[in-house]
Amino acid sequence: MTTPLARQLAGYRLTTAKILYHMPDHPALLQTFVWQNLDIAPRFPELNRFLAFWEREIEGRLHSVSVASAGLVKPAELRFARGEFGLH
Repeated sequence: MTTPLARQLAGYRLTTAKILYHMPDHPALLQTFVWQNLDIAPRFPELNRFLAFWEREIEGRLHSVSVASAGLVKPAELRFARGEFGLH
């Protein structure tokens, strides 16, 4: 089992999917489900695995899926400030 940090260093990014689906008892109504996990962009194997599970096991027919992905481990941002500080 790998840790979340190890997965991020291996290229996984925090991925959020907003899933709109038709309610099984009222197909004209849409419901929202939010899924979030570490995944690899742009193929998103974890999300695709979840969506395959959804279509196979859950009655609510998918309407649309919106995906956002962001890396959590980033290089440090450095800014140089003008000035000099001395310690005495």
